Amino acid sequence: MKNYKLFEPAQVGDINVKNRLVMSPMTRCRAIGNIPNDLIAEYYRQRSGSGLIITEGTSPSPNGLGYARIPGIYSKAQVEGWKKVTSAVHSAGGKIVVQIMHTGRISHQLNLPEGAEVLAPSAVKPAGQMWTDAQQMQDFPVPRAFTAEEIATTKQEFVSAAKNAIVAGFDGVELHGANGYLLEQFLSPISNVRTDNYGGSIENRVRFVLEVASAVADAIGKGKTGIRLSPYGVASDMPHYPEIDATYKYLAEELNKIGIAYIHVVDHSAMGAPEVPLSIKQTIRDAFKNTIILAGGYNKETAEAALESGLGDLVAIGRPHINNPDLCERYLNDWPLADNLNMDAFYSADEKGYTDYAAYKA
Repeated sequence: MKNYKLFEPAQVGDINVKNRLVMSPMTRCRAIGNIPNDLIAEYYRQRSGSGLIITEGTSPSPNGLGYARIPGIYSKAQVEGWKKVTSAVHSAGGKIVVQIMHTGRISHQLNLPEGAEVLAPSAVKPAGQMWTDAQQMQDFPVPRAFTAEEIATTKQEFVSAAKNAIVAGFDGVELHGANGYLLEQFLSPISNVRTDNYGGSIENRVRFVLEVASAVADAIGKGKTGIRLSPYGVASDMPHYPEIDATYKYLAEELNKIGIAYIHVVDHSAMGAPEVPLSIKQTIRDAFKNTIILAGGYNKETAEAALESGLGDLVAIGRPHINNPDLCERYLNDWPLADNLNMDAFYSADEKGYTDYAAYKA
């Protein structure tokens, strides 16, 4: 039998993982009242065979709760809810980091609690619509641009959320700098048309992301801090721009100086988005000396090839983890994967299509 690199242990910053298979972060919308619950704890526990779990996007503040029923990590009740999740995963022998996601302009007032606002680097309306439980699909609104003071406050919200994550028992945090959410909104000259220190040049557009990463690393340890990036991604209305390569090269070099644990590079071409050029993945690999996690349509064989090529150190897989809670065991034993993925239940509110998928029975 072939010795697969995928099943070898690895060190990701301060985190020891038992294999190199990562469960990708996937929004599942089961956090009623934006608080993690027993159902969410059971979902992640079932998937603890993979080396590292990255949670669904989790907001650092009321302003970042753009979607219906996504969890937060800024209140005491949320921290207590997450303690159930981390305890369940750890008791099953797994490791778990929380993905801190501020949705920025990808939001709607109907999804936000009272007193919260749709804020972004600039007042640039994204194309498209989003679901609201109150009035179904709605157009994205025009966000209000952050003031300088609000940028400082938002940075502190990320830091507080990261500290809360450690209190809640997480092994680390992943900053969501991908998919068109707040951090990526700062990176792009299309969504960020500011004329202060946070807009204009590449250095200015990257500034907020680096300040957040540095502050979080200082607060909880750089060995517990990672970030997800999606260069050339188009999710959430992020058109391409001429300086993409230079922006991500500079970002990777500066993140390397900070010394965070990992960069998680996602390529959504398997889901119909434009392919991410191999050259930019190689640029990030060359610039960043710590762990690289690759994501985007991988299976057992292509994941192994990516690890053997040296382009990545771990590989994150998303949807197959949904209907194969024992995905790593299936890969390890060459058991067939389930073909019963219920896409209609991706974002519903109960256990159907969530915790009711069975492990393989030989």
